[in-house]
Amino acid sequence: MFTGIIESTGEVAKIEKEGSNVHLYIRSSISHELKIDQSVSHNGVCLTVVELAEDWHKVTAIEETMQRSNLGTLKTGDWVNLERAMLAGHRLDGHIVQGHVDQTATCTKVQEVDGSWYYHFTLPEDRAHLMVDKGSICINGVSLTVVNPSANEFSVAIIPYTWEHTTFKTLKQGDTVNLEYDILGKYIARYMAVYRNSEQ
Repeated sequence: MFTGIIESTGEVAKIEKEGSNVHLYIRSSISHELKIDQSVSHNGVCLTVVELAEDWHKVTAIEETMQRSNLGTLKTGDWVNLERAMLAGHRLDGHIVQGHVDQTATCTKVQEVDGSWYYHFTLPEDRAHLMVDKGSICINGVSLTVVNPSANEFSVAIIPYTWEHTTFKTLKQGDTVNLEYDILGKYIARYMAVYRNSEQ
């Protein structure tokens, strides 16, 4: 379980394929603090640390993860957002994030407005009901607030601190991002769907 508050960014140092699995070697400032079997969010994807060195760690993504997220587009030299699992009893500064990516979306526009940035993204119409204005969304592991959602698009506002300390500073129009919808919204949507079916 995560909060969507990014601790650090990491650079993809090496990528290895083994069958349908992909091993990612990530160089970061927190790698030396990690432990084998620890869960770490990489661009919003919960992955298990399987190998460690002083300045890098290794994680493995299975085929399902590669298909559902943007990890398959990573190249050596790319950067990812990193967050270790939350500690019970600490402040939940973002929102509840599972690290289970629902789908990807495309950045359609980036606007700089008086020192902050608005990022616009595509939204499949069948997921529009999961978006609430001023609600929560996790993009590449970052807990953000939804702005002006429509049937096929939504946006988020990025303050300078978030821009500087995450991979949003390298995100541009046409890039693919990972989305995880708010878990509370997903449960409510599921309950309502079952309820409607039982009424028929």
